Amino acid sequence: MKTFPYITLAALLAAVPVRAAEGLPPDFELVQTAPAETDLADPALRSAADVWAELFDRAGQYIDIEQFYVTLKDGEPTDRVVAALKRAGERGVRIRFLIEKKFEKNSAESLPALKAIPNLELRILEFSKVKDDGIIHAKFIVVDGREAYVGSQNFDWRALKHIHEMGLRTTEPSVAAGADAVFEHDWKAAGLLAEGKPVPALRTEPVAASTSARAVLVASPWAFDPDGVGDSQGELVRLIGTAESDLEIQLLNYAPLTRKKRFYPPLDNALREAAARGVRVRLLVSHWNTDKPGVDWLKSLDLVPGVEVRVITVPAAKEGFIPFARTAHSKYMVVDGKTLWLGTSNWEGGYLDNSRNLELVVREPALAAQARAVHQRLWGSAYTAPLDAAKDYPAVKKG
Repeated sequence: MKTFPYITLAALLAAVPVRAAEGLPPDFELVQTAPAETDLADPALRSAADVWAELFDRAGQYIDIEQFYVTLKDGEPTDRVVAALKRAGERGVRIRFLIEKKFEKNSAESLPALKAIPNLELRILEFSKVKDDGIIHAKFIVVDGREAYVGSQNFDWRALKHIHEMGLRTTEPSVAAGADAVFEHDWKAAGLLAEGKPVPALRTEPVAASTSARAVLVASPWAFDPDGVGDSQGELVRLIGTAESDLEIQLLNYAPLTRKKRFYPPLDNALREAAARGVRVRLLVSHWNTDKPGVDWLKSLDLVPGVEVRVITVPAAKEGFIPFARTAHSKYMVVDGKTLWLGTSNWEGGYLDNSRNLELVVREPALAAQARAVHQRLWGSAYTAPLDAAKDYPAVKKG
């Protein structure tokens, strides 16, 4: 059983910058990464690298990190993040780090640096052995059970410098507790599988998220969601269904298809139905979404009255081509300018149903307005253009 240090009210309030003068909630902070050499950074938002380092420097008892993979590079923002993690380990903070087995090869060169950190234990979980066709795609951090971070940033130097990313840092107790419970489940799952034991499901049917709470944490796949954590797919469809005036969405990829190219209709149906009842839908996707067959489904959605799709193309860095970088990887939605959905899932089959992902739903108009400002900044940027239904888009070089 975990024990937590005594935390004063002053310490809790200090954990996230108080911005009451701006009308922003003191227990949530919207965090960004903007690609270097662009003007996409919102001056009102701090960078993920700074926030992560601060989180680790505040840790007093433990740090739990669950990530898709790890890629470090000397001289890049991950240096100060890892340095903060090392400082935490040196002062006795217990660190647990969990990554996905299928991307272990992508992490191989960076794992020795992690393993050298004092008090850090690493586990590697093959999530497809927990849920068929699933991966750990979540990217989140929990500190001392009182503070959490959920966002699109992988633990990757490129995600902290060359990719557009969005995240949320919070001290909201139920959210931190929910993220803590998800990590605890997955950490134990890695241990069970290492012993050759199965990972039992936690539930036999999805549990809906609270529709009255100010903030909720949802996760996928629902069969492995702990108590207090709602189902990601069901909540996202429900949220889209509540829209009365507008939906502003930014994603890496959108396609109503699974990885095996089977039809995946829940989100597509919800967006089309929203447009049919008069909701304006503005969907911003990365240029990675212009590959076939995804782009054809995207063009189909763009033809629906009330739906507008734009594509953002981040220009190459001055140093030249960087594999798996210079794109927009953020995943968030603003509903009617009042509610923010932000998470780790791409809007394709396999993410909200089979893979481990986390999302936050926060009913705070001031926070939603901040995210809307980010969307508007990118929507009208020089890097963004309307999707052209008549255009035969060239193949995208990613790696």
